[in-house]
Amino acid sequence: MRAASYTAKGSARDVLTVSDHPVPECGASDVLIRLHYSGINPSDVKMRAGQSLGGMTMPFPQVIPHSDGAGVVEQIGDDVTGFAPGDRVYVFNGGFKRAHGTAAEYIAIDQSQVIPLPDNTSFQHGACLGIPAMTAVHAVTRAPSIDGKTVLISSGGGVVGRYCIEVARALGAARIITTASSELSQSTARNAGADVVLDYNSPDLARAILDHCDGVDHAVEAEFGLNADTLGQVMATNSSIAAYGSALNKTPQIPFYDFMFKNITIHTLLVYLLDAETRAQDVAMIHDLLTRDAISANIADILPLDDAAIAHEKVEAGGKSGSILLDLT
Repeated sequence: MRAASYTAKGSARDVLTVSDHPVPECGASDVLIRLHYSGINPSDVKMRAGQSLGGMTMPFPQVIPHSDGAGVVEQIGDDVTGFAPGDRVYVFNGGFKRAHGTAAEYIAIDQSQVIPLPDNTSFQHGACLGIPAMTAVHAVTRAPSIDGKTVLISSGGGVVGRYCIEVARALGAARIITTASSELSQSTARNAGADVVLDYNSPDLARAILDHCDGVDHAVEAEFGLNADTLGQVMATNSSIAAYGSALNKTPQIPFYDFMFKNITIHTLLVYLLDAETRAQDVAMIHDLLTRDAISANIADILPLDDAAIAHEKVEAGGKSGSILLDLT
């Protein structure tokens, strides 16, 4: 099979190569999948670049990157139940603590990491679900309920943020306020169903948010450290915040009493680490949303496997609307 891989961390063009590899063996609890598309997430390129946990140290002698992908079951192990050859599926955590991710024509992965793909959902969309859609569902549902509530979503034009808007709308949010920086991001958020789209760089963002509500009931935050002060001003009493990132300020300081005197609950989340019960709930919600066409694909570009390095560079460059995929067909 053909696969992209690296044996040292560094820039995409320096370390990523595409070559022939053996088709992985299917263990007793594994599902062998002929992948059609591989989704590339920021965490994938940061890992390859040495910018994530572990730095420049290689976790394995050779790494086939990427955690998300979708395709068709080709073979099942002796202990596998619930799947059969020919099933349409997507996977999650394909490259998490594993040497063999989804940037390959085949992946053998434990059945617990394989999820049926609804008939109305394309393989392209399936390759976007494992990290972005699951993060969005998990973040939005950290609130007890958002039905009839005001939800604030930062980076609403990003891949996760856009899904958050769609999820919040499907779950009955009365008002969805988003922040975004570029005109493209603002347009993406607006088209996803946001009621209010604000310039992230507004000189008084808190005041701008409160011009559209009496207080935010639930916030989904991509840059918690940078926005903690704003959140302290705009959150309502007994509200909640789900933070899935703080890359630009890794050691946040919070206005503690602003949070305490509003009884605000803060959830930090990393969907790689969800327990089985919680993940099952999130997966069930994703399935329901997909079957109702309540969440949609937003793909910026699809490149052939041989252009894996270019695809990584596109993710790193930003300035896009949607996911970057590798075509493995």
